[in-house]
Amino acid sequence: MDGLPSSDALLAQALSGASRETPRIPRVANEAEAREAAQAFEAFFLSQVLEAMFSGVGENNPFDGGPGERAWRGLLHEEYASVMARAGGIGLTERLTAEILRYQEAEA
Repeated sequence: MDGLPSSDALLAQALSGASRETPRIPRVANEAEAREAAQAFEAFFLSQVLEAMFSGVGENNPFDGGPGERAWRGLLHEEYASVMARAGGIGLTERLTAEILRYQEAEA
């Protein structure tokens, strides 16, 4: 649109290793901050999974919510993902917390 790459293009670039820089992880003061950052990442990941999972659901359906539903669907997926992550999610939070702390120890 504005000449900016789409989020899919940025994700593909990151996953392909096109950028050879070490990931920048903000310093955390304690394990609680590391857990909060990990949980935020898990919620983001889950929202992307939910978005893909529900992409074709409800279209051409007599019970479809119409344009209003489509306008708010992304926010609904974000909220679902946030609740899922706080409830334990798929286990990413625990592993990411440990990795953030391990990465900071190795950096020090």
